[in-house]
Amino acid sequence: MFFRRPEPVMITPDEALPGRAEAIPVADAHVVLGTSMVPPFPDGMDTLVVGMGCFWGAERFFWQMDGVHTTAVGYAGGFTPNPTYEETCTGRTGHTEAVLIVFDPAVVSIDDLFGMFWENHDPTTPNRQGNDVGTQYRSAIYTNSDAQLAAAEASRDRYQAALEGSGFGTISTEIAPAGEFFYAEDYHQQYLHKNPAGYCNHGFCQVSY
Repeated sequence: MFFRRPEPVMITPDEALPGRAEAIPVADAHVVLGTSMVPPFPDGMDTLVVGMGCFWGAERFFWQMDGVHTTAVGYAGGFTPNPTYEETCTGRTGHTEAVLIVFDPAVVSIDDLFGMFWENHDPTTPNRQGNDVGTQYRSAIYTNSDAQLAAAEASRDRYQAALEGSGFGTISTEIAPAGEFFYAEDYHQQYLHKNPAGYCNHGFCQVSY
């Protein structure tokens, strides 16, 4: 007899792990772009936070785009302050694995970033990307202004129409104003550049030896 794994359920704030007051330290500079991953950022830069399953592969999509000043991986959308990776993987922080994108809107548009987002993961599988299952792998867009929120919702509607026209399912992506972004441990930052043997395919992260 086969038993089906129960569907992941988002926790409530009172169920969240307590976390800690101290931020997780990260390196001074992005190992690919050479820019700082933490504020303050140069004048004229804008930010966006997205969740696309495993953050290893998701980060690389964005640091390769013209107009992106820096990227960092971390945890967003939940309740636990300054969580560790191990805590986030329990599903008891409420966070999803996320990528912070700092970009120059004069060079790369928000719709270009949304295009990269929609086209490089499956936004129709709630709390799942490939074999990675849990609320920490949910698809998400966290915005920093009313205009960015409206652009995200409009982008979602366009992609939903395209998906329906091709016989695919309903987008489950969480779209909400951004809360605090908590940086992940330094070994996760730019992971696929530091570890060329690693790869991440639609949220299913592995390391090949």
